[in-house]
Amino acid sequence: MEIGIVGLGLIGGSLAIDLRRQGHTLVGVSRRKETCEQAIDREIVDQASTNLAILATAEVIFLCTPLHSLATTVDQLLPYLDPATILTDVGSVKLSVVAELEPKWPNFVGGHPMAGKAESGLEVAQANLFVDRAYVLTPTATTPAAATETIASLARSLQCRVYYCDPAEHDCAVAWISHLPVMISASLIAACLNQPDRSVLKLAQELASSGFRDTSRVGGGNPELGLMMARYNQPALLQSLYAYRQQLDQIIQQIEQSDWNTLEQQLLQTQQGRSQFSGTT
Repeated sequence: MEIGIVGLGLIGGSLAIDLRRQGHTLVGVSRRKETCEQAIDREIVDQASTNLAILATAEVIFLCTPLHSLATTVDQLLPYLDPATILTDVGSVKLSVVAELEPKWPNFVGGHPMAGKAESGLEVAQANLFVDRAYVLTPTATTPAAATETIASLARSLQCRVYYCDPAEHDCAVAWISHLPVMISASLIAACLNQPDRSVLKLAQELASSGFRDTSRVGGGNPELGLMMARYNQPALLQSLYAYRQQLDQIIQQIEQSDWNTLEQQLLQTQQGRSQFSGTT
C-alpha cells in the first residue's frame, strides 16, 4: 500500500518507520526541505517533498500536522486526491476535527494514537513507539466502514490496542487522563520556579529525582501541544480542571485542619483507584 504522511515530526516519523518496515511505500510531506532530506537519508520514507502533489497516488494519508492547520492542509490536498483515498488524522482532540474535516472529505476517519514523548521533531522519531498503546478511532454514522477498517488494520499492525468511540466521548475522556495531567504538571513546574527563596529553589533543583521527573514530564513537553489541547478541548478540559481544583482544595483543608484520618482515607482510596486506569500498574 502507498501511504502518505503529512507532517514528519515525532508521530508522523514514527508511523512512517514502522509502516515502511512492513513493506508499505511511504511518501512524506514537510514544510521544511531539510526535514524531507533527513527523512530520506534516514530511510524513514521512500520519497519526500514540500509539495502536497506528491501524495496524488497515496491510498491512505495520515495528517500529522498541528490541530490548527489540519483544515488548511486538507483544503490544499483536495485537488490531488483520488475519491478512494482515505484521510485520517492523529490529533488529541476529535470533536472539532471530525466536524470540520468530514464535510470536506467523506472518506475521513478520525484517529488518535495515544503515544508520544516529551521531545518533538523527526530527530526523536523511533520504531515501535505505538506498541501496546491505545489507538482510538472515532467514526461517525456517515464514515465508510471500509475506510474505518483500513485504518484499524494499520493500527493493529503497529501492535496497538484499537478502540472505537464517539468524538465527544473521546474528548471528555482524554481531558481527564491526558490534557488535565499536562496542565497539572505545567503548574507544578511553574509553582516550583516561583519559589521566592533562590537558595531553596537551587537546592530543590539539585535534589529533584524520579518523583519530580515523573510528575513534571508532560508539563515540560512541547508547548504547542499543550496549547492546542486547551484551545480545541476547552469545555472538557475546564470541567476536569474545576474538579481537580475541588480535590486540591479538600486536601488543603485537611492539612490545614490536621485532619490526618480523612487524608489517610483519601490516600488509601487513590492508591487503590490508580490500578483501575490501564497502563498504570
